[in-house]
Amino acid sequence: MLIEFEKQVPAQRYQLMAKSVIPRPIAWIVTEGEVLNIAPFSYFTPLSSEPATLIVSIGHRPDGMPKDTLRNIRESKKCVVCIVDEAHFEAMHFSSKPLESTVSEVETFDIEMEAVLADFPPVPKGIKVAFFCEYLQEVDLKGSKTIPLILEIKKMYIDDKIITDKEKINLNFLTIARVGRGYASLREDIETPEIR
Repeated sequence: MLIEFEKQVPAQRYQLMAKSVIPRPIAWIVTEGEVLNIAPFSYFTPLSSEPATLIVSIGHRPDGMPKDTLRNIRESKKCVVCIVDEAHFEAMHFSSKPLESTVSEVETFDIEMEAVLADFPPVPKGIKVAFFCEYLQEVDLKGSKTIPLILEIKKMYIDDKIITDKEKINLNFLTIARVGRGYASLREDIETPEIR
């Protein structure tokens, strides 16, 4: 089957991409604006290590206004991108619910937070990995309602408990990813074949 993307409406394109680009990591992004905001985004990936950057695509609300995360990053120029583990799965999923911009997901869903860096938003208590980022630039996708944001990593937090080798900084923890419209965790390592 060969699918012509030009003949598909955006919702159909999303379904095709979401069901085939798997697993997709989840950026659970904390920002500060009118209230403390936390929301998950799965159109997200590392972009470059020089400069150290991540890219995340953020859409708009149904009324056309920017989502709180996008607005807050544009205004404050800062955010924290948390990597979701199994302990935070339920809270992350609940935080995807659309709320009024004056309502905090942190308070609504009782997400306990803790400060790591004084000049950045706090992170969910017990989070294993977090990137402290500053707004670098936006990508103009002509005709798109989605805004790809490039975020520059300034600092990274790693829970000491998941570091298996401090010299090489090897990590051992289970993350949650999007697989199609659902979620999954990566539980099994596959042995790397020897190149001949």
